[in-house]
This record gives sequence, structure tokens and C-alpha cells, in this order.
Amino acid sequence: MTDPKSAAAALQSVSPSVQLNLNVRGLGLSATLAINERSAQLQAEGRTIARLGLGQSPFPVPDVMQRRLRDHVHEKDYLAVQGLPALRQAICGYLKRTQDLDFDPEDILVGPGTKELMFLLQMVYYGDLVIPTPSWVSYAPQAQILGRPITWLPTDPETGLGVTAGALRDVCAQDPERPRLLILNSPGNPTGTAYTPEALGEIAAAALEHRMLLLSDEIYGGVQFDGRHRSTACFYRGGTIISDGISKWAGAGGWRLGFFAFPKALAWLRRGMAAAASETYTSVSAPIQHAAIAAFEGGPEIELYLERSRAILAALADHVSQRLTRAGALVNPIRGGFYAFPNFDPLRERLAARGITDSETLCERLLEEAGAATLPGSAFGRPAHELSLRLAFVDFDGAAALDALAAGETLDAGFLNRHARRVVEGIEAMARWAEA
Repeated sequence: MTDPKSAAAALQSVSPSVQLNLNVRGLGLSATLAINERSAQLQAEGRTIARLGLGQSPFPVPDVMQRRLRDHVHEKDYLAVQGLPALRQAICGYLKRTQDLDFDPEDILVGPGTKELMFLLQMVYYGDLVIPTPSWVSYAPQAQILGRPITWLPTDPETGLGVTAGALRDVCAQDPERPRLLILNSPGNPTGTAYTPEALGEIAAAALEHRMLLLSDEIYGGVQFDGRHRSTACFYRGGTIISDGISKWAGAGGWRLGFFAFPKALAWLRRGMAAAASETYTSVSAPIQHAAIAAFEGGPEIELYLERSRAILAALADHVSQRLTRAGALVNPIRGGFYAFPNFDPLRERLAARGITDSETLCERLLEEAGAATLPGSAFGRPAHELSLRLAFVDFDGAAALDALAAGETLDAGFLNRHARRVVEGIEAMARWAEA
């Protein structure tokens, strides 16, 4: 019999990194989660920190969803891999009501958050990942874990740091027959960009021309400020998978529920993902699926919740944009979600004199000297030397803000100072630090 102590010693003599999958070696904690933990640690040490790093909805889960969850807390059985039939039917109604798109329940795959579904998609679909720079922090690491090639699309501030048809054609021209998956996020994280119908039409034409598969990440669609979110599927119906859920527009990030909606032409891909799901997460929590039906059914309570949430976020976005622009940063138009992606390159000479020449150093100094926790642009695929960062304006009591708006308070600067003080003070600290 092997001596347990000898076996343990033998294992310890081998470097842990050697035993890791090559695709995972060197991969750290997601940048958004890491900054949240760092902020909490500094606050525990007595520092005043404006937590502008993690992008989590500040608003409570709507009461109608909470009531539905309480009604179904006793549900304990495994559900169908694709999701509760009634939930998939409600999702079809939601897509018809909001986008005038026709889907059948069999076209819907429900998962434990869209993040997991995106990972399964990249695992099942054998093609290159195409994403704009900047993009959400987990798109590229998921491809790295799976060993998928990544193509970064260049973007321009003049087009809101979004995808253009020209950039897509340039990428595809290098190898026209290569299978590719483009992820289009609108409204976007980290930029707040929302594509116009004209831009979506042009992107769709380029994708169709090169038979490119498109994943339309619409997790922030419900909080596009003008309430007029358009899905890419409206323009590229046969080649677009819609990705959405309840984490951002319904404040239910921790509930972990998202869905993919597939066109009929991609039923083979849906079946492949469902097979993989059956061997991994099996099904989503039953009580959560029952409660999510209320979100997708909509109704006056949900609509009023969305109207007020959008108004508060739009006011904050306007404040953030104006104040940082006055401080000298470049800020692209924010049309949805709760993020800003300011670029401090216009202050490069002044910041270089303070030893700041890259985005990581910029964020580190902002945290230490201004008490503002943000994320470097390099975490989102931007060049390390670019002085860009992402901030999330969500560090406030969303329930209190919604109640104040319902009580008739005017949504002005005073409102933001009363109900989003930590955000306002954090942005002010950043601006004064940049101006110093």
C-alpha cells in the first residue's frame, strides 16, 4: 500500500502550474470580480472607496417576480434541459412584444445565466471568435479556455467604439471560407454604445455576405435609455442567436437565468448545445424559472419599473459624461446600460509626468489617490498604453431611488446627490484628480 505521506510529498514536488490545462495557465480571476473583492478589502480597512468597478444592477428584483418566486419555492424537480415550457413560451411572447420577432418554444434554450450559455456555444460551435476592442471581459477568456482563435476588431471613437461593416469585411477578406462567430453587444459593456438600425443593417449585410454566425448579446436591451432597443435578429434573422436574461434589466444577476433564442436554420446548433447542457448543468433552478415567467410576461408593473430605472440611469450617464468631459477625458455617447468608458489620452503628457503611462497604472493610482475603483481598458482588449478605463455607475440604493421617483421627486442634480451620492462623489473625485 502506498504511504499517504509519501504520495502527498510526491504531488507537492510537482509544480501546480504543470498540472493545469495549458489553456487555463496564467488565467486569473475575472477582472470585474477581482476589483469588487479589492474594493471590499479596502473598505474593511477603513478606506472610503467609490465602487465603480463591478457592473451589477442597483435596482431590486421587481415585486411581481419576488412574489412568483415565493409561490414556487417548493418546486424541487429537475426540469427539461431546454427550460420550463411555460417560461419558453413567455420568452417567445417577450420577443414578439419587444422586437416583433416570431419564435417557437422549441427555439429557446434556458441556462444558468447567459455567461454559461456563451461558453457552451463556443464549445459546440467550431469557429473563430470575432469581438470588437473593447469587449466584455469574459468573451476572450472563454475562447482561450477552449483553445479557440480570437480576432479583435478595431474600433473608432467616432463610431462609439462599435463594430462596423468595413472592419468585418476586412477580417473576412483574409480567409473568406473560415467559420466565424461574431459577438455583438448592444447596448454595450463596457462602452454603453447602442447601435442604430442603420448600423445594424450594414453589419447584418456584411455578416450574411461572409456567412458569419452572429451572437446578439442583448442583456442590456431592457435598459436602453430611449426604450427602443433593436435586435440584430431583425436584420439578420437566419444567422443571429439572441442572448438575453434577467440579470441587468430585472436586477436579478444572482438568480442566474438567461436564454438563447435560435433561428430555425440553426436548430442543429441548439440541439448540440442542449446535449452539452444535459451533461453539465442539467437544468436551471425550478423556482427561478417559474419566477422568471413574470419578467418575460411583462405588464404594467414591469413597464413602470423599467421606465423609472432607465430614467435614473440616463440621468447618471449624462452626469458622468459631462463631468469627465470637463475634466479632459474623451467619453463616447452612452445610450444604455450603466457603464462609461472614458479615455484620458488628452491628458497623457500631464499624467506621464506623474508616472502614469498605461491603463493599469491609471486605475491603480485612481484607487490609491482618489478612492475610485475602476477597471483598466486593457482588461477589455484595448492597447495597454491607451489611458482608458471602464466605470460602472451603480453604487447606490436603487430601491430608494425608485421610491423617490415614484413619490414625485424631480430627477435633477439634487436627486442624484441625495440618492446616488457615492457615485456622484466618486466621479467628482476622479475628475478633480485628473484636473489636479
